Amino acid sequence: MNNHFLDLNNYGAEDLERIIKNSLELKSKNKVSNALEGKFLGLIFEKSSTRTRVSFEVAMTQLGGKASFLSVNDLQLGRGEPIEDTAIVLSSMVDGLVLRTIDHETQLKFSENSSVPVINGLSNKSHPCQLLADLLTFYEEKGSLKGRKVAWCGDFNNVCFSYAQAAELFDFELWIACPKEYLPVEKQNFKNVTFTESVSEAVKGSDLISTDVWISMGDETESEKRIKAFENYQVNENTLDQANSDVMFLHCLPAIKGQEISTTLLDDQRSRVWRQAENRLHAQKGLPVSYTHLTLPTILLV
Repeated sequence: MNNHFLDLNNYGAEDLERIIKNSLELKSKNKVSNALEGKFLGLIFEKSSTRTRVSFEVAMTQLGGKASFLSVNDLQLGRGEPIEDTAIVLSSMVDGLVLRTIDHETQLKFSENSSVPVINGLSNKSHPCQLLADLLTFYEEKGSLKGRKVAWCGDFNNVCFSYAQAAELFDFELWIACPKEYLPVEKQNFKNVTFTESVSEAVKGSDLISTDVWISMGDETESEKRIKAFENYQVNENTLDQANSDVMFLHCLPAIKGQEISTTLLDDQRSRVWRQAENRLHAQKGLPVSYTHLTLPTILLV
């Protein structure tokens, strides 16, 4: 049975840093190689996607492989076929699978029955592929995050959860500013993580500030309640002014301007959001290629 990339803490910092370095190397070589020639990646998505879908499809093409996108409605899963059966069948036909699911439990069930590696392309629990791109973006310009201060402002969602895992793995200090009613019950289990209700306290002296939408996919029925709860957690130019002078701002996108960020923040000179979005592609190249050089599962063998 192969291992899978379902969460950052499945692996050690050294292995993850190798993925980041390999991603940078592939980015510097610009575009095309045959590293994954003859390999096929299946994409199974329950949720809509822009960056995750396109980055994996383009990454596979530029590395000589192929990818096939299937929504749940395209599969017998949509008609009630058990997850376990779908995993057994599809993993007999492809070299790897990316799952973007509503429930993280689906990822666990699928991976337990898959004979090829499964990559978490997003679940309600975590988004490790996004964190690879975020870490890559910081590393590319400023080097290691070790000993740095990172601030997260807003909802403790799947991206924030992956940041909390990264804080322990990469030994940086993570401050999470979030209304107390949206803090995780298991917050005491995180290492190098401090929770606060104060945005100013979180961002003071920070090297990186990140945020995400207040209303994630599946939370639409709580829109009004969430907008009110998070109204004091917007990241704007004044927020960045309270951080270190060379602070970097990231947002995984899509962004709702006027809610979690000010209308002009994406184009602020301290923002690296557009580069971060592009780096989804390069991280998605580095992930499968790196598996052949690490003590990680052999996915999409070169």
